Amino acid sequence: MSTDPDKKISEMYSGHRQNLMSLFREFPSDVIFLKGGSVAHRYDTDFEYPFRQESNFLYLTGIEEPDMAALFDCKSGEYRLIIPRRDAQFAVWMGYVRSADEYAVMYGPDHIMYNDEVPDWLKKRQPGTVHCLPDAEGDIRQLGLKSDTGHLKDALAYCRAIKSEGEIDCLRRSAAVANQAHLDLMHTVFPGMYEYELKAVFDRHTTQSGHLHDPYSGIFASGPGSAILHYTGKNRMLQDGELFLVDAGTEYRGYASDITRTYPVNGSFTPIQAELYDIVLEAQNTALNQIRPGQKMEDIHLSAARIIIEGLRDAGIVTGETEELMEKNVFALFFPHGLGHLMGLDTHDVGGYPKGTEKIDRPGLRFLRARRTMEPGMVLTIEPGLYFIPALLEPAFADDKYSPHLNQKKLKELFGFGGIRIEDNVLVRDDGIENMTNVPKSRKEIEHVMNR
Repeated sequence: MSTDPDKKISEMYSGHRQNLMSLFREFPSDVIFLKGGSVAHRYDTDFEYPFRQESNFLYLTGIEEPDMAALFDCKSGEYRLIIPRRDAQFAVWMGYVRSADEYAVMYGPDHIMYNDEVPDWLKKRQPGTVHCLPDAEGDIRQLGLKSDTGHLKDALAYCRAIKSEGEIDCLRRSAAVANQAHLDLMHTVFPGMYEYELKAVFDRHTTQSGHLHDPYSGIFASGPGSAILHYTGKNRMLQDGELFLVDAGTEYRGYASDITRTYPVNGSFTPIQAELYDIVLEAQNTALNQIRPGQKMEDIHLSAARIIIEGLRDAGIVTGETEELMEKNVFALFFPHGLGHLMGLDTHDVGGYPKGTEKIDRPGLRFLRARRTMEPGMVLTIEPGLYFIPALLEPAFADDKYSPHLNQKKLKELFGFGGIRIEDNVLVRDDGIENMTNVPKSRKEIEHVMNR
């Protein structure tokens, strides 16, 4: 393969198209129609949100401009890029209007079409079925053509779940920038700062690196807020003696990183913070060491949960035999979310539940975002957590199933503690994993970085 970066990227998208089309060979009379994204506005105003391409369209084309679409012929495999007709007014307000020839050179489709030419082309082609996603189904049916939305969605999820080498390189680049942004935060944080100031530190580094999109709304949670799984506040002042949880990443060419670290605001763990932090770190290391092809996500999750519940028992926070505590799902009171999720063009990437796979109706497992058997080429997060959430624990105090196992006195003292989560981004290899995350996470490393 060529070492020219632009050519390698072009070959990556070409490979993605070939993978998808290989799943439609049995439908030679059919075509695939895929719409790209459009600019979104804030309510009824002309304020434009920053444009980010629809992920499936980006996966197949690499095009980051709005108002595009594509047609793929299931028999020939030909790729038709559909571009909008832009007039002079567009150029006045939005900038230069590229010609069809320029788009052909930039993106290398087999053919270029304008969007107003699509209806006539489809009517002339008379496909047996037009495979599309739900957002385009109405457009297809208005043309009097048969549409199908299920097969394309499943096929895209299947393809995207296993990353190509080009995608892996993009994910590494995304992780590298997020790693450094997290490290900058560790160097910066101190009591008296506000959560929004630390978000600005993170954003400054990612933006200076040319990464302009957030893959999700980052969490910058201090004190009790760190026990809120999707904390959205940014206005609290960090207090001496409490923890700070940062769950944030960035995007490179649309590919996400998603890293979480938790550390003391003043740079030194208290004894209880240290004890509980080490439980979560051991749970994560246990999970990371188990990841290899053939392992199931739910089994790894339960291994991490076992470490957490045993650590809480050793700390005198819960009581009982390990098997009983696991059987009664006591662990889910403290670790209520899933161990991790697939990652790629979306932070919670597609393919976590292959077709026909059901969710597990069990506390602590029903929120798993991925129920997969590990395969080489998967990229996923591993993010065990330990939280003291009054909304979960107070009802448990009154529940005969849970109450005999809970040290209510100690737990009530921890209601303002918050939570701890440690999250790495890993690539499944034939013989284990490649961990793309190198942000310090042992207590010794964290305290060294924060106090030098």
